[in-house]
Amino acid sequence: MNTKKRHQPKVDTTGLYQRAIRQAFIKLHPRQMAKNPVMFLVWMGTLICAILTLFPALFGSVAGENQRLFNGLVTVILLFTLLFANFAEAVAEGRGKAQADSLRATKTDTKACKILDDGDTQFVSSTELRQGDLIKVVAGEMIPVDGEVIDGVASVDESAITGESAPVLLKPG
Repeated sequence: MNTKKRHQPKVDTTGLYQRAIRQAFIKLHPRQMAKNPVMFLVWMGTLICAILTLFPALFGSVAGENQRLFNGLVTVILLFTLLFANFAEAVAEGRGKAQADSLRATKTDTKACKILDDGDTQFVSSTELRQGDLIKVVAGEMIPVDGEVIDGVASVDESAITGESAPVLLKPG
């Protein structure tokens, strides 16, 4: 059993669902709905069904109470379908944005143990590293930048970059 703690960026999803609920209603605007043709047709069907429920005489028939109740129920179901689809889309967009923000923050927050010319080490931000700098990475640390192994051997989890779930063995060369 692997008990090592993996270094994953912390994704801040605070307020994600509140923003998604608000976005679900904002996305009901016709210009927003027109961006997705299938959902636009559902939106049009909902609108027509709502008009048919409220003003049955506009379509040349006088509907009984049972027919109006049925039309109203269909309208509510279609409206909830639209809201749920918009909510799910807003949550996905929010999570993607939060993950991108956390990756940007990880880049600036990650510290590297830079090996100086005299052999001493100094902790610096990964954004301060330049091509040609040597760094020391200890087992379990996050590798701050792309590079090549000069000394030693390591089993590295590259799943965030390559998608490959198995660790890759890295050695000099």
